[in-house]
Amino acid sequence: MSPNATELDIVDGNVQNGAKDQSFSAPQEKVALKAVRSVTTLVTHMLVGIVVGICVWYALRFGLPLTTTLLHILLCVIGFQLLMAESILALAPDSWLSNMKLKHKRLIHWVMQIGGSVVAIVGCILMSLSKSINFNTLHGQFALVSMVFTVASLLNGLTSLYAYELRKYIPGILSRLTHICFGIVAFATASISLCYGIDKGGFRNWATTQFADALIVMTAIFTVIIIINPFVTFFNKFRGAVSN
Repeated sequence: MSPNATELDIVDGNVQNGAKDQSFSAPQEKVALKAVRSVTTLVTHMLVGIVVGICVWYALRFGLPLTTTLLHILLCVIGFQLLMAESILALAPDSWLSNMKLKHKRLIHWVMQIGGSVVAIVGCILMSLSKSINFNTLHGQFALVSMVFTVASLLNGLTSLYAYELRKYIPGILSRLTHICFGIVAFATASISLCYGIDKGGFRNWATTQFADALIVMTAIFTVIIIINPFVTFFNKFRGAVSN
């Protein structure tokens, strides 16, 4: 070979001219990321199931009929922590709807959000009507914030779902950004309210202090994981809107 010819340095089949061959590392990185997301999604579903299951057990421990307080617990935990949580997870990468088209994912997200919102709001209203003084505790105050943003997110979800048809009246990006923002606030404050509910003496005496603390930690973990994807989506859409 001529001394002026370019030589290809190959080390373990991955280096050419001193540069790594990306065709080997890129797929491995994608597989690793997919595996991490799949495990995280599975863990999230498990945590949601444990927290919701224990709260439902607590609400039904005396059987039927339920008192207003126990019905409030049952409806709110199913509405907020089960249906609304799963509606958010439905749009996440590697979700249980990952094989469906985006329009079908959005439809299921919308249906679950409506169901969860209605169930949770009914639970909040029933509890409010049964009390002479409302929203005088942190549990009730965060519940109020969650209920307000849930209604706002629900109504805003309609404009987001029909953003293309309503583009002459409402900018599509505006309806999507506000829907994501309202949803994040509604779900996060609902989880905070649940944590204050778990912290109440009646539940702690039934579940023991250690187990109640564990449920609060589980709630905090799955709440953070669930809102990560919508937060990233919000940031990307907002940055795109500003740059344009």
